[in-house]
Amino acid sequence: MRRGVTLGLATLRVAGLAALVLLLWNPASRVELATASPPLVLLDASLSMAGHGGRWREALDTARRLARGGVIWRFGERVTAFDTLPPSDGTSHLAPALAAAAARAGPIAVVTDGAVSDLADIPADLLGHARVIVLPRAPFFDAFVAAVDGPRHVGARDTIRLKVSYGVAGPRGGSAAPRTATLRVASDGHRLSTQRVSLPDSGVVATDVLLPATQLPRSGWTALDVRLDGVADAEPKDDGRVFVLQVNPAPSVVLLASPPDWDTRFLARTLADVARVPVRTLVAADPQARSWRDAATLKAVPAGEVQHAAQHAALVVEAGDPARFAGFAPKGAVLLWPLARRQEGDWYPQPTGASPLAAELIGVEWDSLPPLTWVADLATPSPTDSATSVALTARRAKRGPPRPVVVLVERPDAPRRAVLAGGGLYRWAFRGGASTEAYRALI
Repeated sequence: MRRGVTLGLATLRVAGLAALVLLLWNPASRVELATASPPLVLLDASLSMAGHGGRWREALDTARRLARGGVIWRFGERVTAFDTLPPSDGTSHLAPALAAAAARAGPIAVVTDGAVSDLADIPADLLGHARVIVLPRAPFFDAFVAAVDGPRHVGARDTIRLKVSYGVAGPRGGSAAPRTATLRVASDGHRLSTQRVSLPDSGVVATDVLLPATQLPRSGWTALDVRLDGVADAEPKDDGRVFVLQVNPAPSVVLLASPPDWDTRFLARTLADVARVPVRTLVAADPQARSWRDAATLKAVPAGEVQHAAQHAALVVEAGDPARFAGFAPKGAVLLWPLARRQEGDWYPQPTGASPLAAELIGVEWDSLPPLTWVADLATPSPTDSATSVALTARRAKRGPPRPVVVLVERPDAPRRAVLAGGGLYRWAFRGGASTEAYRALI
């Protein structure tokens, strides 16, 4: 009986040792069984794949053959699911697609024509995991409009400033290739602006186009056709781009500053930047005089025009002595920035907790912000007044009771109102970094 037990244990030991030897003898088969996954193919779906000399059909066949029942993703400006629609993205960004594909198991393949805009930003180890198949296009000369940047909302009397990026690619084909072109801006078939530009030897350059909004054929939403004329290239589809903007009969925001200072200057620029709406700034250097001037051109503005702009604006900012704005009757929202009855000193701001601005001010490092230079006297709202709330307070030298700095009033039967009772806020924007972001969040 004792000998039978010993033989049984010996048999089990021999079987276990044999299984271990088999695993060590062929470890590749074990890994292959554990990691077997269908392949993932990243298909370039930028416009260059279907343009002149593009090989989109060949790229589709190659992607299907490499997938072998796996998954195909399209990549361009973004990563999307596979479909057979023609390419529509203007650029090819491969890095986000590779980063998303790296989270999957299985082999990765990339099918592209080689025109990848972020190739230099892709880590070598990430690119090394993928098999890249390049279907290059035959080289040809091409002049193109790369981008058009500008404001999306302007007033009827504003000047539209467009930044047009254009360039050339491919061989010029000798001295007969064009060196100049005409940059044309049109709308509804009406030519609005033309200027002669020089084509670069290679790459992309930019130029500014100034266009008075009064030249546009109509108000409201307007499409501008920005195009290079006089260029005989092989791909005419990228010679122009469409830029859409809205022209408002009256400015969306009117800022009245009497007198103007650094705070109102930074406020006007930041309002136009964060709200993406036209801002018209009118200033009165002498508070005793009744005349106003346009801050952009310094031209005199009649009192009737100022009154009309304030009545039809969606937001009116009244910065200065409240008595100076007694004759205005804004119908939209109002931001009051009084300069009277102020106390100088170093006032350190702090949030109040629950307020309509609490979500926008999350993450602001208040101890790192420059102090306010003054705070005006404001009555603290009553706790029973549900329509009035304090969004920001400040304490002088971080001592004493907090004083309200930003007060919000929102009633169902009246336009919204806000009171900003502190000065020196422009120093937040002037410092840069997190301080500038805090200023933008508050505005």
